[in-house]
Order: sequence, then structure tokens, then C-alpha cells
Amino acid sequence: MFATWLDGRSPATLRAYCSDVDLLIAWLAESGIEQPDDVDRLVLRRWMASLVADSLAKSTISRKAAAVRSYFGFLVGRGYLDVDPSARLSAPTASSRLPDIVSAADLAVLLDDPIDEDDPTALRDRVVIELLYAAGLRVAELCGLDVDDVDLAEGTVVVLGKGSKERRVPIHERCALVIERYLDSARSLLMGEDSPPGALFFNRRGRRLGPRDVRRILDARSPSPTHPHALRHTFATHLLDGGADLRVVQELLGHSSLATTQLYTHVSKDRLQRVYDSTHPRA
Repeated sequence: MFATWLDGRSPATLRAYCSDVDLLIAWLAESGIEQPDDVDRLVLRRWMASLVADSLAKSTISRKAAAVRSYFGFLVGRGYLDVDPSARLSAPTASSRLPDIVSAADLAVLLDDPIDEDDPTALRDRVVIELLYAAGLRVAELCGLDVDDVDLAEGTVVVLGKGSKERRVPIHERCALVIERYLDSARSLLMGEDSPPGALFFNRRGRRLGPRDVRRILDARSPSPTHPHALRHTFATHLLDGGADLRVVQELLGHSSLATTQLYTHVSKDRLQRVYDSTHPRA
């Protein structure tokens, strides 16, 4: 029931929250607490202390606390509890460190180095990398794309983001052209008998491409260690460096809050200097 109540969150969040709650229930059972009515704030603070004692990362503890708050919110909302013991449960502040942007040299290798276009895997990999950088997609959004989500004539992709929020993101002509070449040849060669017919990308087993597959693609193709999220961060940074409005970048990234975009994006010193030079009356 809790999993159904969480409907609308990303699959990764759903799995993590359910796992976190299962682990809490197991910890409570080991402590002799079998009923939600017996859980109070002091019990949850002891549980938090056990997480710290296990040397878990702050980000992990913060996520577990969020999962537990959701769980007790669910219990109160459904009438199983009268009082929410997690209402004022605080967690360590997770680090806001963001991935480094991909260097210009590495981008050139990822996007410009010649590939064997007769190799369907190589062409698929190029399209994956092009889309991550051209549209700033989250890796789960990219993996969830269907063929019908791509409009090559309009130069857009329709993305299902966090909270099942749909957005339309533009792509540039070069990205559209490489997608077209992939659809014309490579995609059908990667499909298997049991492949989901609408999926845009497939792995070597003919299944829908997954986040781990995308990480393996970057591991194999990038000259330096990187991560799919770094391409999203690079996308946002380059737009801001080129003068894009922060609210436009917020819309393209699918952030519900502008504050998230402000924390997420990196504004280079060069751009700050250009803005200063163009706006300060004495500059």
C-alpha cells in the first residue's frame, strides 16, 4: 500500500524508499517495537544515531529520513496513526557538491570522433551521448524514451520527468540527424524477439536500455572518468555561459523550483565577468 501511495515518484526513488522503510521496520523489530503506535520521536532519533554509527553517507541518511517521513505521513493520512512521530525528524544536510562539467577536449572525443556507422552499437552510443548533452536529460528520462517521444521534424523530444511531469525539450539539428540515422538502421538491428516495441534504445540483450548500460557506454567512450549526470550539468552550464535565462534553464531541466536550478548550475567566472562588464556603469 505504501508503494502505491508513492506512485508518481521515479522508479529509483520508489525502490529506495520501500527498501529504507523495510530496513527501519526490521530495526524496530530488533528493538522490540512491533506496532507503529509504539514509535515516537525518541525512537526515531535512536534509529538515526544507529545510521550515523554505521558511517553511512550524509546523503544516504538524508534519503532514509525522507523515506521514513513519507511512510509515517502515509500512516497518518490513512488513519493508522493519530500523531506523526517523524514530523520534526531532522537529518544531516547532504552535500550539495555537483558533478564536474565535461571538459571541451572530452566532449570533442565523445561527440566528434569518427565512429563506424555500420556498427549499430556504436551509432546507438553516439545518439545516447548526443541526447544527454543536447537536451540535458536525466539518465532515467533518456532510458524511458520511446520512438514516439521524438519529433525530428519539430526538433524536440517529450520527456517524462520526476513526479510524472511531462516536458518538451528542443534538440539541435545535428542531434536530430544522428537520431534519424540510428532509427533508419541501427535500432532494428538491436531489437530482439522480446524487445519492447516502442522503446528508443536497446542494450545488447534487446531489452530497454537501463541506467547501468548508459554508465557503461560513457565508461567505454569517455577519455576521462565521468557520469551521465555530468553531461546534464555541462548542458546547463553551457547554456548559462551563453547567456540563457535561469528560468529557461529551469524549464529545460524540469526543475519544479528555481532554487534547485540555482544550486545545480555552475556559473563560470568568465560569464560573471562578462555580465559585470556589460552592466556595471563604470566597467
